[in-house]
Amino acid sequence: MSAFHTNSRPPVRSLRNLVRMSPPAGAGEKGVNGRPPQPYGGEVTNHALPAAETEARFASVRRDEARLRPGVLALCRRLGHGGADVTRFPGGSLPVYAVGDRLVLKLYPPTCRDNWQVEDHVLRAIDGRLPVPTPRVEAAGEFGDWRYVLMTRLGGEPLTEVWSRTDERDRDAIAERLGCALAALHEITVPALGPPDWHRFVADQRACCVERQRARGLAPRWLAQIPDFLDSVPLPPSPPVLLHTEIMREHLLVTRGPTGWSLSGLYDFEPAMMGDRDYEFVSVGVFVARGDARFLRRLLTAYGHPDDRLDTALQRRLLAYTLLHRYSDLAWYLEEMPAPPEPTLDALATRWWALDTP
Repeated sequence: MSAFHTNSRPPVRSLRNLVRMSPPAGAGEKGVNGRPPQPYGGEVTNHALPAAETEARFASVRRDEARLRPGVLALCRRLGHGGADVTRFPGGSLPVYAVGDRLVLKLYPPTCRDNWQVEDHVLRAIDGRLPVPTPRVEAAGEFGDWRYVLMTRLGGEPLTEVWSRTDERDRDAIAERLGCALAALHEITVPALGPPDWHRFVADQRACCVERQRARGLAPRWLAQIPDFLDSVPLPPSPPVLLHTEIMREHLLVTRGPTGWSLSGLYDFEPAMMGDRDYEFVSVGVFVARGDARFLRRLLTAYGHPDDRLDTALQRRLLAYTLLHRYSDLAWYLEEMPAPPEPTLDALATRWWALDTP
C-alpha cells in the first residue's frame, strides 16, 4: 500500500464534524508501527507533545491545551519562532495554531502520519500553480512521535461566515474562480498519492455502501434504492487527477474588495487523493452550492464542462459518487440540503445538483 494512501484517516475527522466547527484560517487501540501504547496519564514535560499513539488517546488529548501547549511552544522555539504569539484556532479535526500573524502550525499525531505526508507533498506540488492562494510550506518534519507542517497564513474570512452577506454578483465571481482553481488543481500530478487503484477503491466503496449508510441512520426507503441506482449509473473510466475531496465553504477564504467578495484562499489538503474528477464535485455540490443552480453551473462552466454535458447524466454520476464518498452520510445530507420533490434518488440528483439554463 502506498505511503500516501488516504483511506485510513481517523474517525474523528468527518464531514459532519468539519462543517460544525470553526475552521482554522489557512490553515482502535492498536499501537503505531508495532510499538506498544503508552499509559494514558504519563507525565508531560515542557519539551514534549503528549502520547497519542492510538485514536482513543489522540481523542483524549486533542482538546487538552494544558497537555499540548508546552510541546507546541517548544516546537515553535525549535523552529525559530519562540517569541511569537501562539494561539490555537477553534475547531478542526487536528490541532492548528496561529504563530504570530503570518504563520500557521498544524500538528499530526502518530495515527495521522500518512495525512501529514499527503498535506506536505500536495502543498509543495501546488505552490504558486493555482489561481487561488494556498498555504506555502515553511517547514515540515518530526517532533517526537508527532509530525508538523509550518505554513503561511492566508488572508480572508471563511466563506461559511460571509455567504449570507454575498449577493449574486459575488457568488458568480466566487464560483468562476473556484471552477478555474479546480481545473488547475486537476492538471497537477503528485507522485505516489493514493489510492493505488481507483477502480478497486470504487468497487470497495460500492460493496459496503448500503451497510455504511445504514450504520449512519439512513431510512430503509432510501437504502432500498441504492443498489439499483448504482447499477444504473455508468462511471466511465478516466485518468485519475489530483483531488482535494473536501471543497466546502469552511475551507474557502474570501476577501471583500471594491467590487465585492472574491475568493482569496483554499486550504486543508490533508484529505487529497488521486481519482476521477467528478468525485471532486460531491463536496462542491453538498457543501458549497447546496442546491444553488446558478452557482453550480457557473462553477462547472468555468471548470471547463461544455453546456451539452451539464445534464441529467452528470447529476446522476455526482449522486453516485456522493453515495460512494469515503465520508458519505446521506441521512445527514437529507436534513441539511433542500428537500427533493419526491423521495427518490433520481429526484435527489436533479435537486441537489440543480443546473439552471444558460
